[in-house]
Amino acid sequence: MDKMNVLILGLGISGVSTAKALMKLGAKVCIADLKTEEELKDYIDQIADMNLNMFLGTNDVPLDGIDLIVKSPGIPLNNSIIKNAQEKGIEVITDLELAYRIFPNRSYIAITGTNGKTTTTTLTGQLFKEAGFTTHVSGNIGVGIMWDVVNSNEEDIFVVETSSFQLENTKEFKPKVSVIINITPDHLDWHGSYENYIEAKKKIFKNQTKNEYTVLNYDDLVLRKLENEVNSNLVWFSVDNILSKGVYIEDGNIIVNDGINPRKVMPVDEIQILGKHNLENVLASICVGWIMGLDLEVMRKAVKDFKGVEHRIEYVTTIDGVKFYNDSKGTNPDASIKAINAVNPPIILIAGGKDKGIPFDEWVQSFNGRVKYVILLGQAKEKIKDALLKYEFNHIHTVNNMREAVYKSFEVAKSGDSVLLSPACTSWDMYRSYEERGKDFKEAVFHLEEEKNG
Repeated sequence: MDKMNVLILGLGISGVSTAKALMKLGAKVCIADLKTEEELKDYIDQIADMNLNMFLGTNDVPLDGIDLIVKSPGIPLNNSIIKNAQEKGIEVITDLELAYRIFPNRSYIAITGTNGKTTTTTLTGQLFKEAGFTTHVSGNIGVGIMWDVVNSNEEDIFVVETSSFQLENTKEFKPKVSVIINITPDHLDWHGSYENYIEAKKKIFKNQTKNEYTVLNYDDLVLRKLENEVNSNLVWFSVDNILSKGVYIEDGNIIVNDGINPRKVMPVDEIQILGKHNLENVLASICVGWIMGLDLEVMRKAVKDFKGVEHRIEYVTTIDGVKFYNDSKGTNPDASIKAINAVNPPIILIAGGKDKGIPFDEWVQSFNGRVKYVILLGQAKEKIKDALLKYEFNHIHTVNNMREAVYKSFEVAKSGDSVLLSPACTSWDMYRSYEERGKDFKEAVFHLEEEKNG
């Protein structure tokens, strides 16, 4: 990368990480972002001592002399700078592709899926840490991969959460182990169609050969159909089926089976995280550990100690017998369905946010008497309300902010009920991230608790 001119498009977490890494490698770096200097202050402060040009608050960016563009994953390909770059023959990639090109021999474990990516990535990282490996957990989980990889050693393990946005712009990326946990409709507003979204996800294994491994969920019918497209060593996991080979559940135990010698890893009831979907996440992680030769007892201990990740069916507190759960990471209907099925009913559900172009019919139909009241906020609240009324669900209240939502939920709740924030939408209409939304929810809950306790 020495003396190469690189434009980083989007100064977020990945942008800062990439800028620092490229400067260390001797590249000439400039940064462009539509946000203003004030909006980007936290990120600019992290690179303030670096000699680089910044074009902020504009799309008018000169591309003369630029050799490569590294874009933030969420920037769509119809962006005017990207279109201009493509006309000039300038390559556009993401940090994931860049990391692989510079350091192709690192042990990359890439994890994707519509739901469960963060939990599976975090848990897989814990397995390797427990086993004594220097482990970097990065990617879409909120840690830029480039700075980590530039400062790593050959024997380090990289567990990378990869979104469809990141995978869309990969060309050579080839992980040692790829994982797809599940695929359901998501980000259709960005990808244009479900088919395009699936194609982006499939890029995680497209470059793999018989020297690598692919882990897929046998219970997901979309994934089961991909068997003939996988060129690497395919390893299945299943919650619902006993497999002749792979990782599955039998008689209440998690089993790894190489086709000859089935071995017990641990009882299912030792797992602390709630829901069938989290069982899938655990099996996916164990698949990776098994492939990479980790000791079964080491994996059992790591799984047994794992309490989940923040904002994913996270227990907050109990007020007058009403339990509060933060599932702000439930950013699409399918993720929210999983949370609804995991939490004990009766449920008062707080939902709404920015619409992603996905119908809410299946989401409403999943209530099955478990949800007794829905409180709606955000840009999509009227669309969701229409879907609820269509199925004659009338226990609805609309609010303007999270504090109102929390207080209204407690007002309609009884002791033994669960209040669940699981929006089924992204946060970008009211918040910068699902994390910020989840923290706002928890602050409102704790404020309510203080009031109740005097």
